[in-house]
Amino acid sequence: MQTRALQLPLPLPRFDHECQGPLRTHRTRAPTRARVDGLPRLKVVAAPRASLGSVQHVRDALQGAGYLADEGLAPALFLALPLKRPLLLEGEAGVGKTELAKVLATVRGSELIRLQCYEGIDASQAVYDWDYSRQLLHLRAAEASGEAAGKATEKLENELYDERFLIRRALLRAIEPRNGVAPVLLIDEIDRADDEFEAYLLEVLSDFQITVPEVGTFRATEIPMVVLTSNRTRDVHDALKRRCLYHWVEHPGFEREVDIVRLRVPQVHERLARQVAGAVERLRSLHLYKPPGVAETIDWATALGTLGVTQLDEAVVRSTLGTVLKYREDHERVTEHGYAELIKHAFERGALHG
Repeated sequence: MQTRALQLPLPLPRFDHECQGPLRTHRTRAPTRARVDGLPRLKVVAAPRASLGSVQHVRDALQGAGYLADEGLAPALFLALPLKRPLLLEGEAGVGKTELAKVLATVRGSELIRLQCYEGIDASQAVYDWDYSRQLLHLRAAEASGEAAGKATEKLENELYDERFLIRRALLRAIEPRNGVAPVLLIDEIDRADDEFEAYLLEVLSDFQITVPEVGTFRATEIPMVVLTSNRTRDVHDALKRRCLYHWVEHPGFEREVDIVRLRVPQVHERLARQVAGAVERLRSLHLYKPPGVAETIDWATALGTLGVTQLDEAVVRSTLGTVLKYREDHERVTEHGYAELIKHAFERGALHG
């Protein structure tokens, strides 16, 4: 993979109209420090931490928080913790990748820090930036009080690049744990980011340190639990994959999806939960533009329960299909295929035995 330096946020632009002469664009005070203290923070009361001392403990803790892990996910998650390796989850949208990170933060009693990736993301959105408006106010206040006239330009500039003006983005916040509990860092949809950002991210995940040229080097005293997700709109580079533990998240099988619905929507009768899971199973076999994920299954079951529905029929499916399918082309395909066959499959799979 070709590695290029990521463009970091530029320091405060020149204020030619506000001061005598231009300010330098950055300064060179950068002694490496073990950790840089941040701004005063509110005390965060963490939830009780669940024991994650075995694969079964991990599986039980996730289930207790409403997440049913598949066979390979709990071992991968268990190994990621002691090995301090990021966990890369790939799979289609809606299979529960993002939800896992949220649940993991809950069971660990730690903060969830989410970095949503998109095309063009850079360090100013992901790592840090400077609060230009506050810097400018500080500069104007110094000029109004006459302090600026009595200070050397370099000293005034040093004040502008004080930590109080530093805006900590997700990656920088993640290496500064609160209350001694390492956070869960969710890097969501890494496949949407550019190659340059992915290369920079690899460097951060290797050393868990970030250098701000105007301030110093921030190093993690507690390694965060990192979860990366990808919908595989493009391949993640091999160098990043080698750094991570990997797990492919599939759509759940029928019985597991029924269990998920019963766990997340307990007010729904088992018969209806099975019919919904059966109908979704059939929808996924129709080669739709966007097959429904687990999130849509849960939404459909919740909607039906809210409407007081006890079993599926054609009228119910027609009126509520928008909770499952979000593209007009998919609705047309289901209509062409016929609702009767969909209902038949749902009833066959939803039949209770014994």
